[in-house]
Amino acid sequence: MTEGIATPGAGWRRAGGSDVTERPGGRRRRRGGGRSRGEVPMVDEAEFTSYYGRQIVKTPVWKSPDVPLYLFLGGAAGSSAILGAIADLTDRPHLTRVTRLVSGGGAIASVVFLVHDLGRPERFLHMLRVLKPTSPLSVGTYILSPFSAAAGATAAVELLGWFPRLKRFGGVVAALFGGPLASYTGVLLGNTAVPSWHAAHTQLPYLFGASGMAAGGGIAMALSPVSEAGPARKMAVAGAVIELAVTQRVESDHGIVSEPYHQGRPGALLRAAKACTAAGAALTVVAGRRRLGAVASGALLAAGSLLTRFGVFEAGLDSTRDPKYVVVPQRERIEARENGHASTITR
Repeated sequence: MTEGIATPGAGWRRAGGSDVTERPGGRRRRRGGGRSRGEVPMVDEAEFTSYYGRQIVKTPVWKSPDVPLYLFLGGAAGSSAILGAIADLTDRPHLTRVTRLVSGGGAIASVVFLVHDLGRPERFLHMLRVLKPTSPLSVGTYILSPFSAAAGATAAVELLGWFPRLKRFGGVVAALFGGPLASYTGVLLGNTAVPSWHAAHTQLPYLFGASGMAAGGGIAMALSPVSEAGPARKMAVAGAVIELAVTQRVESDHGIVSEPYHQGRPGALLRAAKACTAAGAALTVVAGRRRLGAVASGALLAAGSLLTRFGVFEAGLDSTRDPKYVVVPQRERIEARENGHASTITR
């Protein structure tokens, strides 16, 4: 083991054969209670290293691309359901049909990817046995299940042309669960111990909700006649603007824990996501009322939303692999508490 380096769990240990001992945090004291005035350190400041090089926080076992695709499809489906209800109430039949099909197809596909990540279908059914309000995963299961049933049934009767009243009822039920579905996954990630997700736990729900708006609006805009796509254009631009603003906060507000959002593969994914989202929003404003412009801008917005999910997911996994993203924030919190306590005593 390297001389002078403190190892977690080892307590106080002798450094370099001198009569100075070190703690894992790098603080020294003199053995035997002697005075340390004028003492010259014989070793460098201790640096942190994890025990035998092991991770402090385990990397989630969630699979890629299953989980990022589940996050993307759920967000697009939820926002499409809301858009479908608006289109139905404002008498836009083509937009209504497109959004119902996108919502139902996205809901079913997201469940397929979720079940594939779980490994066995019965595991999803087991999650329905108990509703635990303190668990985002449990609550999310009870959001996804009724949404998927309502959106899937609505898409089916839309294709078959049956039961027009049932279509409207199913569309309204799906719209009620659409918002929570688009944003609960941000709560789910933020509720974990993964450093880069947990630090942004108040921002990820807004990021995922806005990203879902951009995707749902963009897809509907690309597949609908431009004469009926006004609500889709508005939703897409609003979602893109909010997504870009919240992404900036996630990437810059959390000190060292924000680093994974800028580095390596996650950084490249998020830079591409911002470029696609910004270009899609600008093109929607400039050329969204023309067919070619609507298709191009919708594709860019959907691509930006998908890349955002992959970037956030990969950044969280990377933050678990380096112990500094756990230790440095802990030390900063400890120092802040100690400084606050000292200032209180001084007063």
